[in-house]
Amino acid sequence: MGNRAPARSKSTKSLSRNDSLRKQTNIFVTRTNPIEQDYIISKEIGEGMNGKVYLVVNRFNKIKYAVKKLEDSKQARREIDLQWRASQTSEHVVKIIDVYENKIRGKKYLLVIMEYMEGGELFDRLKKKKKFTEQEVAKIMKQICSAVNHLHKMGIAHRDLKPENLLLSSKDDNAIIKLSDFGFAKEAYKGLNTPNFTPYYVPPEILLFEKYDISCDIWSLGVIMYILCCGYPPFYSHNGDPISPGMKKRIKKGEYSFPPADWLDVSQEAKDLITGMLETSPEKRLKIDQVMRSKWLLNSVNLPRTRLKSIKILNTVPDNMKEIKMGMGQALGEMRVNENKQVQLKNIESADNPLLKRRLEKASIKVKKVDPIVIEASNQKRPSIQIQRTFSFPTSPKSETLTAFYYTSNLKNNV
Repeated sequence: MGNRAPARSKSTKSLSRNDSLRKQTNIFVTRTNPIEQDYIISKEIGEGMNGKVYLVVNRFNKIKYAVKKLEDSKQARREIDLQWRASQTSEHVVKIIDVYENKIRGKKYLLVIMEYMEGGELFDRLKKKKKFTEQEVAKIMKQICSAVNHLHKMGIAHRDLKPENLLLSSKDDNAIIKLSDFGFAKEAYKGLNTPNFTPYYVPPEILLFEKYDISCDIWSLGVIMYILCCGYPPFYSHNGDPISPGMKKRIKKGEYSFPPADWLDVSQEAKDLITGMLETSPEKRLKIDQVMRSKWLLNSVNLPRTRLKSIKILNTVPDNMKEIKMGMGQALGEMRVNENKQVQLKNIESADNPLLKRRLEKASIKVKKVDPIVIEASNQKRPSIQIQRTFSFPTSPKSETLTAFYYTSNLKNNV
């Protein structure tokens, strides 16, 4: 008998068929076999805007990957589709390798296999540096801007640019910075109306409940660059709220400053670029190609190498940080509203609220039987604001407790 090729498993055949289909259509295709057939599931390593992330190892090539667990929904499929397409042609977007459609305890989930970003979050790496200069800020901004430029050319707004979504490909010094978490991403031509945001990075037009465009990402870039230069954001709350009336007012008016104590060694070109990105008018705000052609980025090799104060500020950790995270995580779960879910209002007749009963009796109001009301959150006159709870700042940005911003602003959506 002649030599026969070894029989391929159903899982391997599925891999081949799906790979072929992807090459033809350039869209993600889900696999329906159990993910455990192809991957060994390991520990939890993070949590994205819409789901938890675990470390997995491929059973065949032994390569480590990350898997994100998402409840199957229209929003989840949009998230995967946009990241899938963006990652195929840019090295600065976390690449999606595979998508599995599996049932877990009777509920359908999408399990997204992505490249494992071994270097972790950008700011965690920066905290370990002994010296951080404006020249290094420019190198970082170039990579972030490259990712945003790629998305904007595709007509995609990320809508959640922040340090926690910037990951490093490896632990090496020359690791590539990649953009992750497309939970809020959307194609701009479909209209950007929903006020999704994280407080410190939200542009004024979203707070004004106006229609907005991809320029919202530029504002967030300006905030990120500001933080890289000094260690704290340009806008913050003075009390315990995630976003206070005063903070909203300052964002809407673009009221911020460059305190000399922290910005003395930062070039005027850097300040000018930040000012152009933090322009309150979307029409006047810099476009991504203008940012990339700015004098500051093009002349980065000649920028000052003076030590910045940002790393020192980011390295100041409050003693009660664990308690703060737990409290803020719980608050986030209570605050978050899913725009795709229905809100069921209780029948007023069956409401067991003592205060309501007293007020009804006092007003001598006869309550008629009313059918329960179902309201689509996305159809309300003022759509539900999706925000991520973060720790507020003290009055003075010079206070060491400003660094609570970094540790608590990366609390993930756990709803």
